[in-house]
Amino acid sequence: MPWWSWILLWLALIAVSLLCYVLMGVRLFRKFMATVHELSAAGERLGHRPHLPERADDDGDASAKVFGAAVFASPEQMRHDYVTAKASRQEVRRQKRVKRKAERGQPQSLHDIDFS
Repeated sequence: MPWWSWILLWLALIAVSLLCYVLMGVRLFRKFMATVHELSAAGERLGHRPHLPERADDDGDASAKVFGAAVFASPEQMRHDYVTAKASRQEVRRQKRVKRKAERGQPQSLHDIDFS
């Protein structure tokens, strides 16, 4: 084989490899741009989220809203607040669970049924 055929072979290999790199770069760029557009659309959807209304069950107690008020409260008062808030959260979860099971037609747990 003459020496110039080796040169042509190497040039063809280099050209094909460069073409592959260019095609991979274009594909990567298009995927990157699609991801940027999806992130932009998600940001727009989250940016225009309506503001949540204020809680209706607010009793107007200003001391609970003061930042750092727990530092000066008695341990008994903080324990009471913690226990009542925990019980309230558990009750809300129980009511949601009962409602969800009732909607699906599933049997209720004896722990969830309120007998009072």
